[in-house]
Amino acid sequence: MIMKKQIHSGSLKQELSEREKRHSALARRAAAEGIVLLKNEGMLPLKTSDPIALFGSGAGKTVKGGIGSGDVNNRNSISVYRGIKEAGAVVTNEDWIQDYDKRYKEAREEWKEKILEDVRHVQNPFDAYAANPFSLPDGRRIQETDLKGAAAAVYVISRISGEGKDRRIEKGDYYLSSREREDILYLDRFHIPLILILNSGGPVELTDILQETENIRAVLNISQPGQEGGHAVADILFGRAVPEGKLTATWARQYEDYPFSDTYSYLNGDLEKEEYREGIYVGYRYFDSFGVKPLFSFGYGLSYTSFGLAFRVLQTEKSSVQARVAVTNTGQSYAGREVVQVYVSFPQGRIEKESRRLAGFAKTDRLMPGESREVVVEIRQKQLAVFSEERQAWIVEAGTYGIWVGNSLDSAVLSAYLTVPREVVLERTHRICPRKEPFEELCRDSFGNSESRAEEEKKKTIPVYEFVPCSQPEIQYVSPAEEQYSVEELIPLLYGNITAGASTLGSAGIRVPGSAGETTESLEGKYDIRSLIMADGPAGLRLRQSYQVDRETDSVHSAGVLGSLENGFLESEEIYENADTYYQYCTAFPVGTALAQTWDTDLLCEFGRAVAEEMREFHIDLWLAPGMNIQRNPLCGRNFEYFSEDPLLTGVLASAVTRGVQEQTGCGVTVKHFACNNQEDNRMGVDSCVSERALREIYLRGFEIAVKESTPAAIMSSYNLINGVHAANSYDLCTVVARKEWGFEGVIMSDWNTTVPEDGSIPWKCADAGNDIIMPGNSDDDENIRQAYARGDLTEQKIRECAGRIISLVKKLSEDA
Repeated sequence: MIMKKQIHSGSLKQELSEREKRHSALARRAAAEGIVLLKNEGMLPLKTSDPIALFGSGAGKTVKGGIGSGDVNNRNSISVYRGIKEAGAVVTNEDWIQDYDKRYKEAREEWKEKILEDVRHVQNPFDAYAANPFSLPDGRRIQETDLKGAAAAVYVISRISGEGKDRRIEKGDYYLSSREREDILYLDRFHIPLILILNSGGPVELTDILQETENIRAVLNISQPGQEGGHAVADILFGRAVPEGKLTATWARQYEDYPFSDTYSYLNGDLEKEEYREGIYVGYRYFDSFGVKPLFSFGYGLSYTSFGLAFRVLQTEKSSVQARVAVTNTGQSYAGREVVQVYVSFPQGRIEKESRRLAGFAKTDRLMPGESREVVVEIRQKQLAVFSEERQAWIVEAGTYGIWVGNSLDSAVLSAYLTVPREVVLERTHRICPRKEPFEELCRDSFGNSESRAEEEKKKTIPVYEFVPCSQPEIQYVSPAEEQYSVEELIPLLYGNITAGASTLGSAGIRVPGSAGETTESLEGKYDIRSLIMADGPAGLRLRQSYQVDRETDSVHSAGVLGSLENGFLESEEIYENADTYYQYCTAFPVGTALAQTWDTDLLCEFGRAVAEEMREFHIDLWLAPGMNIQRNPLCGRNFEYFSEDPLLTGVLASAVTRGVQEQTGCGVTVKHFACNNQEDNRMGVDSCVSERALREIYLRGFEIAVKESTPAAIMSSYNLINGVHAANSYDLCTVVARKEWGFEGVIMSDWNTTVPEDGSIPWKCADAGNDIIMPGNSDDDENIRQAYARGDLTEQKIRECAGRIISLVKKLSEDA
């Protein structure tokens, strides 16, 4: 096996590279494409000749992404203020912007002092950081002089959230802060057209303020748009780009409208157990099935133009159905793109079902005014199936299915009927993750044909098609057990590279400073089995911006985990004599939710290719992304990393990213967090109690699609327990589902430090379950595994199977690398 040269990552040149320029352009395009226009009363686009009054915490300090491992230490980020100025527009309240800059810097210094003080009292510096997310300060009160000469006002509402802490149901987080509300009402009094920009990884409740004001003429959801966010916003505001983003999660009118909202995470006072009482009714499945009207529905998003959708025909294939839909740009001024969304409703049967479910989607090319194009939307047969716990099978029931076509869930109209003449069992499964304590799940009082929304007489005008699904062959999985080496030599493969003095979370990589971790290097010298280097995601690569190398010893001057966070703000780089400085400027792309709002598989594949290019540049083998957890509740602190509340959309987009990354030899993804990592408070100890049906239909389905359609190199198990068993210790998840049922052939690794807490994952049980690698690895893991092997609790066969999968991946990623 060819080993990589031990060369230093990054460049001795600090100048902007050609790769940075290309990837900045891609980040800008992706950010613009993911912006969702939620409201527009003829206000947008603006003219650059119209002066703008610009306010809000995110005006000059636009939040590029979430905090924690999902952050990226990029060179610089473009704010909305800078984007507007560079577009050539005049900002009338420069004094307000400059005053806010001073307040922001003061608040950042105070926050830094608190973090550094708290670090002194915890074992892991990351814990102090995660427990204290930075809160953006208020600006000074708006004055009438700030508005002088302004043709419109733009108000940017920003939020910061991240790893280790859920969002709060309080002012300044899920709700508007007192100052934000005061500012918006003050601006409304002047009858100046007002544009709200939401710069947040999840919803901010707007229902009341929209009802109380008369002059909010437009609302943009920009999510957290990466380093080029300000340029992308300006592109949309001034019509250089036409909005084409669609929501990937339902926005409720009130937080209380979400199912079991009062018991989520910390709200019920119990962080040890989280009961998923809503069952399959997650996101739009709940709102649509129970008649709860949202503020903005799943799949919703406006444009500067308009589109007409006309259903043409259904064509049945062996294991799928193709819906052909004609799309026409019916506007007169702007070219644009539309997302065709197809939903399915279900026949009456023995198993209760949601009202409608996303069955497929496709995005058009750019259509000029008056231009038409036909798109084909694939409906996979499994999107018609329900899971039966009783029969342990995925079943397509006999009966008539409704096919709904639209550009959002709420706009979708019944366009065809699909008749399945007889029941078909698609797949048979194994019983997994049994509930320890039964609880009552949400159910509908009555359920049946959702197409009854349409008047019965309309049936005569709606075409009917027949489809016969086909059963899927059982997957035969054989683990590649490693037989060449002794068990004692293979054990170090089962945990990450242990190095003296390294932090155990967040920055355990040595060879590439700021990387997340490495597999063991103990077999390199003797057997040429090199270590694999990993970097965090999913908005790019998280590495240190720069580091120093001693010229005489060629050794890297070490730095703590804080230096790999917040672009190095929390820990200034020490300048050493006789040392060279290497620079690692990675691109901060839009966060997962923002990318998903594009509904553009081609773009996400292109994004994956760009990430792979940076992986090769910085010698990264495994990217710890994409994040695939379902956005079960809008308060999850890490929702910004994830794509959607819908598993199909999640799986399809993750597959696109995976294909893009893994097109490049030597590069692999690690889909995460497997599974039910749906809250951050007590994320390492919470027990996610969920029925097997909800687990399979909602929380595992996206992973299943990604594994079967894109073959990711690795999976990362989650911190939490599922029905009483830690995910990293779950044989049902790691072996039965992922390998025996889905045919996954890659490596499964733990999330960082899952074995460290007293009640955390048990090291030897990770290997026994099929969780191949414990990351980042420590001496206690080694001792525990060896003791279990000596006792006979952990078999030689299990060790050899884990080692075999790891060595197989090392060989695969070393080919042409």
